[in-house]
Amino acid sequence: MSAALDDKGLESAAILLMTLGEEQAAEVFKHLAPKEVQRLGETITRMKTVSRERVDAVMDRFEREAGNDSALISDNNAYVKSVLCLALGEEKAALLIDRIGQGSDFAGIDNLKWMDAPSLAELMRNEHPQIVAAILVHLEAEQTAATLKLFGERQRNEVMVRIATLDGIQPSAMNDLNQVMSKVLASGGQGRKASLGGAKTAAEILNMMGGAIETSVLDFVREADSDLAQKIMDNMFVFDDLEKIDDKGIQTLLKEVQSESLVVALKGATPALREKIFKNMSTRAAETLREDLESRGPVRLSEVEAEQKEMLKSVRRLADEGQIVLAGDGDDEYI
Repeated sequence: MSAALDDKGLESAAILLMTLGEEQAAEVFKHLAPKEVQRLGETITRMKTVSRERVDAVMDRFEREAGNDSALISDNNAYVKSVLCLALGEEKAALLIDRIGQGSDFAGIDNLKWMDAPSLAELMRNEHPQIVAAILVHLEAEQTAATLKLFGERQRNEVMVRIATLDGIQPSAMNDLNQVMSKVLASGGQGRKASLGGAKTAAEILNMMGGAIETSVLDFVREADSDLAQKIMDNMFVFDDLEKIDDKGIQTLLKEVQSESLVVALKGATPALREKIFKNMSTRAAETLREDLESRGPVRLSEVEAEQKEMLKSVRRLADEGQIVLAGDGDDEYI
């Protein structure tokens, strides 16, 4: 299921699952990520009635798309390894294959992705910061950020320093993680270290935390290692940085954001960023947005930050998909 799946796509997927029956739907859920299961579950819960025309349309589309799919090869893993070795040579291919197969090497970590932040925080509260860092880098930045918010300030800062300085995890280190997680994590065995952690990972997590916590962590890191703090900041993308996105990128982003969410997010924006947004809207839409901002009363800072974070999630997703270009993103020059 695509991360960019819109509300209509979610509803179509929910309708298809409900037509399958409980047992078949359960088999599908087994192959989805925790966040995907949650989104589909919420959608199914909201849907009380569905017209027969909508059900028929969903089934027709599924049959058409499923009919276009066919099994091309019998052993996908062997095929990928063979093709990569021919294209890149054995050494380079081995590094990439390790990266692709990382999920199977640490399959047990998937169990952590189903845990909520309070449970994770309680599980790791008394562990050494290095162990906590090694565990958290396996999770999505959003889940890690929510967990770290529940730590004390000193422990949170120490964990973030270790995440930022982590350049990989040797297979032997997985034994320590196994003891901590009581066999929840898989053994590392033989092989190359996992490419996890680093300044970019730390920046992604901090982007999810925001506010005073972000400042506190960066101040702590800066005292210990000013160069490291700068590397983290260079990899961060904050709300005001939207001003650095080109006009085409802003227009693409605005298609992803609901009007009400945009109004709340812009309550905390700089005048320059607001003008950038207005410039990339139709005259009528811009006037409506100006009026909504002026008429909207005070909004809690937490609400503003929450909406800004949602917009930043869309920015990062669109950047990953190549639909927008972030300032300073990558080493390539553009002409």
